[in-house]
Amino acid sequence: MNEDTTHFGFNEVSEGQKAGLVRGVFDSVADKYDLMNDLMSLGAHRLWKEFAIQLSGVHPGSRVLDVAAGSGDLARLLARRAGGEGSVTLTDINAAMLAKGREHMTDAGFLGNTHYVRADAERLPFVPNYFDCVCMGFGLRNVTRQERALASIYSCLRPGGRALILEFSRPTTRMVQAIYDAYSFGVLPKLGKLVAGDEASYQYLVESIRKHPAQEALKKMMQQVGFERVDVNNLAGGIVAVHTGYKF
Repeated sequence: MNEDTTHFGFNEVSEGQKAGLVRGVFDSVADKYDLMNDLMSLGAHRLWKEFAIQLSGVHPGSRVLDVAAGSGDLARLLARRAGGEGSVTLTDINAAMLAKGREHMTDAGFLGNTHYVRADAERLPFVPNYFDCVCMGFGLRNVTRQERALASIYSCLRPGGRALILEFSRPTTRMVQAIYDAYSFGVLPKLGKLVAGDEASYQYLVESIRKHPAQEALKKMMQQVGFERVDVNNLAGGIVAVHTGYKF
């Protein structure tokens, strides 16, 4: 792959194209995003997010950043833990998804301690060494340069702060991989067509998971930008993994 190209699903595109293509995907799926998450995972995504938050270390008074916050599932869990003394900032590069996140946070009663910033994960516009915890749920595989996003997250954390990356990953057994592949490629795009009226976007989402670094590769990437004590927790047989790392 040339220096100025990257992947968009299984296709090779210029780095300058990818952000716009990804934006188009999420513009298309925003209205059905939560429903599709429930259908695609049979509701398991909610359990994965609950588990991830247990590892976050967020407590009353914490300052938290949710990168690629989407419709705000993680942010709502984080806001409950941070309480009125803390704060949760939601960022997303996609305006439609950030609007969904704001709507859902408001409906859940989170007003005074929440902030919304449209931002690129690779260039987060926050002062260094500020947040106690930075989370990113199911967003890292969509950025153009993942190592830059991780470095930007690292910069935002205060010394002693914790990063949490929840993302689809690599099944740990051949049997799980075979079942997962059959379901992903055979069912999910068709479900996207039926429910969201968009088969192509869900085909991309399936392909993007296969292009995402496996557990150990992502762990090394985090270590290379400065994270220490990086740990990996596999969920659902490795279909999903939670990476945690600290800034010291």
